[in-house]
Amino acid sequence: MIEFHLTGQALWDRMNRAVENVQKRLEKTARLLESIGVPYAIIGGNAVRAWVAQADEAAVRTTRDVDILLRRADLPRVIEAMEQAGFVYRHSAGIDMFLDGPESKARDAVHILFANEKVKESDLVPAPDVDESVEIEAHRTLSLESLVRMKLNVFRRKDQMHLIDMVSVGLIDETWIRRYTPELATRLQQILDDPEG
Repeated sequence: MIEFHLTGQALWDRMNRAVENVQKRLEKTARLLESIGVPYAIIGGNAVRAWVAQADEAAVRTTRDVDILLRRADLPRVIEAMEQAGFVYRHSAGIDMFLDGPESKARDAVHILFANEKVKESDLVPAPDVDESVEIEAHRTLSLESLVRMKLNVFRRKDQMHLIDMVSVGLIDETWIRRYTPELATRLQQILDDPEG
């Protein structure tokens, strides 16, 4: 059993450091991909944060990792550049990732998903292309419509929470139903019908 031993400034410092480390990892990765001319898009929790912040900064959640969308053909160049920058490439349990260093854990990593491919065979649709992105704060972030599609496709508990956040700040509403396939539209309707989760 873990005892609650951190208090005061030590506790605040640790919590703040966790958030800062994710942001540094994201910034370092985005700058590196831009420097070698590889098209990419920020996806996952960081993309949700960027979009939610457009509507209401008080509704922004932290996220523990960095998710990046790439084209598979670019992976060899990305591995070379990321390893030169100190990251460690791993392919584990079907996931391509870059750890912060040899002693880092998978949760301290940049996770890669591939554009125009299904992550799992059971996915309803493939991931978007990196071209389905917009520039936010000088980095390429998946467009809102494509991000919502990805979240509806995967539809894990955390994806549902991200969708609820986007509904709660008015980024998506009933008018979005017709943008998606019937299967994805049903999932979106489920979120809209029960936005409290």
